[in-house]
Amino acid sequence: MDWAIRTEGLTRHFGAIRAVDGLSLQVPRGCVFGFLGPNGSGKTTTLRLLLGLLDPTDGRAEVLGYDTRTQAGEIRARVGALLEHNGLYERLTAEDNLEFYGRIYRLSPEQRGERMEQLLTHLDLWERRRELVGDWSRGMKQKLAIARTLLHAPPLVFLDEPTAGLDPVASAALRDDIAGMARREGATVFLTTHNLPEAEKLCDLVGVIRQGRLLAVGSPGELRARASHPTLIVRGRGLEAGAEALRSRPEVADVALADGEMIVRLADDMEAAPLVSLLVSTGAQVEEVRKDTASLEDVFLALVQEVAE
Repeated sequence: MDWAIRTEGLTRHFGAIRAVDGLSLQVPRGCVFGFLGPNGSGKTTTLRLLLGLLDPTDGRAEVLGYDTRTQAGEIRARVGALLEHNGLYERLTAEDNLEFYGRIYRLSPEQRGERMEQLLTHLDLWERRRELVGDWSRGMKQKLAIARTLLHAPPLVFLDEPTAGLDPVASAALRDDIAGMARREGATVFLTTHNLPEAEKLCDLVGVIRQGRLLAVGSPGELRARASHPTLIVRGRGLEAGAEALRSRPEVADVALADGEMIVRLADDMEAAPLVSLLVSTGAQVEEVRKDTASLEDVFLALVQEVAE
């Protein structure tokens, strides 16, 4: 497979603190990868290692095929990065900001104009391009910062907590913009966040890190399936008689009753119809059935609590 990022035993110490501890990771090209972890888990340090801004204490990493120790300049010339600061000049207009960065990226005047119009149009900022950035809301500034990051059409983009500090409406809008841009640009996106619902909606693959250690990697669906059992929730009357019948089935791990609701935890991801038929045969009056799985947030909490214990 063609990898955008590969690390082997990547480690970084700050004195006695292991900010990143033996990280081995592979991120395929063309995906949105979410790097999840609580504050202080090593996410930003990993980004800085991948960009060659920090040297590893041990291990190695390749970004777009370049070694982060010896070819950091090549990496930074080819990727886009939005880290803690948005890199915008608030006394300039949006247009002047992108013109400035376009010159730094050595884009021709035609390329700068075309790319600026394309990005600002997709982000609903084109009509406001001549306004001073300092007068904009935080959400609009963050959109412009993403346009700055994508201006030179990089094949790989690093975004460090891009929606941090935004209100829910602005966060949702920016998340949609990132997803749309990733599809249109065909770029690999490496996204750090501790916003689990955001990662679940946006990311093709996620990795969970805590105290510098990688706990799990997979698609959101794979992690949910790996870390939890599917659950069947049944509402109705006369469910008590069917509880014992369900407990005798090998595919049922547990049955609980409360307030006219039966919660059936399944050992396997089986169809609900046979179990509902069994309930009805015992005289239960079933009014509603839904099948549920754990959210990515449930899986994340289970993983970090397991490590803490």
